[in-house]
Amino acid sequence: MATLDLKKVSTAGMLVTIGIVYGDIGTSPLYVMNALVGDAGTIGQIDINYMLGAISLIFWTLMIITTIKYVLIAMQADNKGEGGIFSLYALVRHRAKWLVWPALIGGAALLADGTLTPAVTVTSAIEGLKGQQIGNLLFSNSQNTVLIVTSIVLLTLFLIQRFGTQLIGKAFGPIMALWFIFLAFAGVYNLTAEPQMLKALSPYYAVHILFSPDNKVGILILGSIFLATTGAEALYADMGHVGKKNIYATWPLIYVALMLNYFGQGAWVIDHAQNPSFQNAININPFFAMIPSQWRIIAIMLATLAAIIASQSLITGSYTLVNEAIGLKFLPRMMISHPNNIKGQIYIPTINWIMCPITLAIVWFFRSSHHMESAYGLAITITMLMTTLLLYEFLSYRFTKNIARITILFFASIEGIFLFSSLTKFIHGGYVTIIIMLVILGIMYVWFFGNRQRQKLERASEYVSLLGNKEQLVTLSQDERYPLYATNLVYLTKVRSNYQIKLNTLYSILDKGPKRAKVYWFVTVNETNVPYESYYTVDMMDTKNVVNIQLYLGFRNQQSISVYLHQIVRDLIDQEILDPQEPDYSTDKNRKVGDFKFVIISEEPADLVRSETISLVDKTLIGGRIFLQHITPSPISWYRLIFSDVIEESTPLFFKRNQQDGEYLRQQKITNLPPERRRRINKLKRIYKNR
Repeated sequence: MATLDLKKVSTAGMLVTIGIVYGDIGTSPLYVMNALVGDAGTIGQIDINYMLGAISLIFWTLMIITTIKYVLIAMQADNKGEGGIFSLYALVRHRAKWLVWPALIGGAALLADGTLTPAVTVTSAIEGLKGQQIGNLLFSNSQNTVLIVTSIVLLTLFLIQRFGTQLIGKAFGPIMALWFIFLAFAGVYNLTAEPQMLKALSPYYAVHILFSPDNKVGILILGSIFLATTGAEALYADMGHVGKKNIYATWPLIYVALMLNYFGQGAWVIDHAQNPSFQNAININPFFAMIPSQWRIIAIMLATLAAIIASQSLITGSYTLVNEAIGLKFLPRMMISHPNNIKGQIYIPTINWIMCPITLAIVWFFRSSHHMESAYGLAITITMLMTTLLLYEFLSYRFTKNIARITILFFASIEGIFLFSSLTKFIHGGYVTIIIMLVILGIMYVWFFGNRQRQKLERASEYVSLLGNKEQLVTLSQDERYPLYATNLVYLTKVRSNYQIKLNTLYSILDKGPKRAKVYWFVTVNETNVPYESYYTVDMMDTKNVVNIQLYLGFRNQQSISVYLHQIVRDLIDQEILDPQEPDYSTDKNRKVGDFKFVIISEEPADLVRSETISLVDKTLIGGRIFLQHITPSPISWYRLIFSDVIEESTPLFFKRNQQDGEYLRQQKITNLPPERRRRINKLKRIYKNR
């Protein structure tokens, strides 16, 4: 995969695509027909008209939503080859501020779906083992046995994430290819008994069944139909891993295999509807029932492997989604590791161990795949609708607003009906999806808008001109009356385009020390819309002592600041822009770069509660964001400064010039001080508090 040419179609590329992209949508035959039989009541209550209509709806849903919307339209909205709702948002966010809402809602729903998909797919596959004999082992008919085996499989899957999937990942393509071949073969085998099922290709049957008395649930049948296309969003999101051309080449084959299997399941149901053995039976899954007994163990093994691969894809997809959300400042910082050398494959322990108990809880709460179907699908319907809204902005500037309106109105109308159908299952389990989604959305909302409100409330008095203080810094750098604090003193802080910088940064250098350094580095880390971009600009400000670095990193890039900065310093020294920094003593004889000290200034909300000028809503948002900031990895971990020399300082959230001394006094601990000293500090605190 590391050497895969994403711009060309190849056999290897197609095999990788089948293994990575189609796990979710490829396992839908395990539960879609089961849900449709449940809507009808029992197999004995289903007639040819109902089955023709249901399969016709599946065919045209896959055609309209998956093929036309995602494969033909959404995949044109690639962000330097990357897809998915956050990549799409990064591509169009400059066009309107309101676009953040569909991105937040859609992203939260997609992450919620990541906990549901492993539960429903693995449970569906393991349920096929009921009553089966493998050698001398007879598998129990008890659902508790299914739940225990499902839990063991899922727990093992989450446990191995930290090691990566480089070894087993090579088998994903061949296994999934075999799975789709099996789907097609099993479908054709059963279709020969009822070839009239091919009439379902006509859209007439899809429209007719929505209003037919044969359909007891009416338009609500679309809630079950939608399960057939739940992997479409994942298809778009995985585009960056395999390239759109490989998806174009493989999707027709996958589409045919899926439909042949649905036709086969439909044929089996019609052929056995009047069979006394099945007529009144409940909990009969047509997928496994249509497989001849001598093949069933093979079917169950393949289904289990396909379900595991689908779950693996959703779990790793969730890591990628969270990584993008962090880059776009939708979520707090989290530690991210690379378990192997495959580009784009990451592991986020926090997400892994949040998803694991939630997924297991879903398995035991719903207890069967049939009950899980009520919750499954709702989240992805919401995501699809949000993607449609973002696509409107993309189509507006790619084509015209009229074309965009007509296209988006068409898809939004269909997805709106699907959403309504899914919401009707709210009390039967859909509320679980909504609860998970709202928790994720709440965290995103607090983090994103808390930061935005904090920036709005920052007053001009809290900023000073770096340009105006340049001479002080140059003079301090050369003032040998003060001991050398560091060769390179680095502040990770935002320097605005007009050289405005937070007062607390310069206060740290000039007033709390002073801190003399040969070079003062002010590093601004900017996230860009291009996924893996990395470059920087250097402004020496007509000095050799004060450097303004603007570092630009794509929203999927790691923020290893120390590595970047060492390279920048070497480049500047080689170009004779910076003076040489060879240390007097070093284990590296060729070392050109001096020592570094990084200063991290954290903001404390002590003055937030006392403020009477800030609304309760803003206080809650800002306070919530700071709380999340304190329980997530520190800037030291996030910026990969664990092995660097780092100084941590704290300041009030809103730092005013005329109160700077008093505000810092307010932060000091006065325990273990002589009584006279303690009384003096308390007096100063009261003076500043009453100002």
